[in-house]
Amino acid sequence: MWIGIVGALLVAVVVAVSVVLPHAGERPVAHRRTVAEAFPGGIARQPSTANQPRRHETTAREAGRASTADRLAVIADQPIATWLTSASVPETVATVRSVLASAREQRKTPVFVLYAIPHRDCGHWSRGGTTEDGYLPWVHAVVRALAGSHAVVLVEPDSIAQIAVCERLRDTRLPLLRKAVTALTGHGLTVYLDGGNENRVAVRTMADWLRQAGVDRVQGFATNVSNFYRVDQERAYADELADAIGGDPHFVIDVSRNGRGWLGDWCNPEGAGLGQLPHVTRGTSRLDALLWVKTPGLSDGSCNGGPAAGQWWESYALALVENRKRD
Repeated sequence: MWIGIVGALLVAVVVAVSVVLPHAGERPVAHRRTVAEAFPGGIARQPSTANQPRRHETTAREAGRASTADRLAVIADQPIATWLTSASVPETVATVRSVLASAREQRKTPVFVLYAIPHRDCGHWSRGGTTEDGYLPWVHAVVRALAGSHAVVLVEPDSIAQIAVCERLRDTRLPLLRKAVTALTGHGLTVYLDGGNENRVAVRTMADWLRQAGVDRVQGFATNVSNFYRVDQERAYADELADAIGGDPHFVIDVSRNGRGWLGDWCNPEGAGLGQLPHVTRGTSRLDALLWVKTPGLSDGSCNGGPAAGQWWESYALALVENRKRD
């Protein structure tokens, strides 16, 4: 009888341990921060040195184009993410320090976008990035500049979703992102990986790729970056993706140009408008914030009459203001 009781107890202990302990090779899921922890003070505005719409507003005002300047101010007055796109470490670090200094004065949280991964945009409109050997040193330099700042960092928009259509990325991209995540963790930063959008990659596939990239180590993922899908669409997709990932990852949504929703084209679509004003949420769900990630007024590429990707396009900026979401 005692042997049976002891055997039963041993089985119970083994079962309990197998439930509590992670499987071999797995890492514990990161603590998901509250909105107040992730965005202390709210979202910071860019300093004039980094705020392209502000520079063009100022130029228009100095030229006596008051009406144009007033409309550009609708964009410039809002918190916009700062994209780090240059492979130059000194240039990148200087940008980071300038934005951080301004954010400290505001007592708010700056949002940065890392966008310098090798084979960026798979050689399309936004081609560029660092060399294969230069990327991780570049990331480490950014991390040293950001450490302790409590900044929000969006890691390489499009980098994961694009694997579906760029064969040469399949074997190298996810391990590289995982190394970048390792570099970013443990420094007080709130990090989101690329979550694509609701019309790109099957949810199960995207969830698997995000797990391989290290989403278990960070706050979660970002969706709709530089795209035009409505918030309700993206939120439904992001919740489904978070469920598929497991571990309750949080997410942010880019609403910079989704005021008119999807218009049939991702590249400078005619009729697009500014979305909701950027803000953090009340923290009652996995949605942490609606952000202006893409800088409104910068071209997506030489398509639909636009200049090169990342170049200022005043007429498009003014159209975004004219077509903006007003409720």
